[in-house]
Amino acid sequence: MGGEKAHTCGTICLKYLLFLFNILFWLAGGAVLAVGVWTLVDKSDYISLLSSSLYSASAYILIAAGVIVIVTGIIGCCATLKEMRSLLIVYLVLLLCVFLLEIIAGVLAYITYQELNEELRQNLKETMQQKYQQPGEESVTQAVDKLQQEFKCCGSFNSSDWADCVWIQAAQNERLVPDSCCKSPSELCGRRDHPSNIYKVEGGCIMKLEEFILSQLYILGAVGIGIAFLQLVGMMFTCCLYQNLKEDPY
Repeated sequence: MGGEKAHTCGTICLKYLLFLFNILFWLAGGAVLAVGVWTLVDKSDYISLLSSSLYSASAYILIAAGVIVIVTGIIGCCATLKEMRSLLIVYLVLLLCVFLLEIIAGVLAYITYQELNEELRQNLKETMQQKYQQPGEESVTQAVDKLQQEFKCCGSFNSSDWADCVWIQAAQNERLVPDSCCKSPSELCGRRDHPSNIYKVEGGCIMKLEEFILSQLYILGAVGIGIAFLQLVGMMFTCCLYQNLKEDPY
């Protein structure tokens, strides 16, 4: 009788611990989903400046992982409250799937940074000079303007890069740099390239974009490590509860 009572108390404790874990796991899934959507929506303009699709692929993997984590959390809560051993197995398998997704996203993030770092240095200057304000390259033009305004920079390495821009050379308005280089953008403000008017001494956009991508990867890494730790705890609780319910008739 005493042993049965102890067993029941242990099972109840495990149930509530696993339930609490699932709440945390569900919140973590929401955070991952939010980061993925924010990366894809708010920073999607910059993807047009990159020939690599790994950046957007990483965002899609984050979104998928976030959705799976949320669904997994819901299944975990149902399995815990109803004490269904078969559903606990499904829950454990889903935890393993999320763990694999994390590994893939982590590897992609590392490869992405290595490739983007090299790609930015090689291609951004040429992209800005050859495609800015050219027919059919509206997405590049919009991305460059947003990049220069958001990161307060001008040109790929510095503002003098714009001297070789196809649009600047062909323009009849005597612009020296795009208007988005100006500290207070207005029509034709790019005719003056004095440091008081444009982001001339603040540096080029390559370094700023690299710093942004690196900070993004740090955020993703921190979130990934946090969820991985939660998963280990969840797997341990799940296995313990599964063992405790072994003799259960459910």
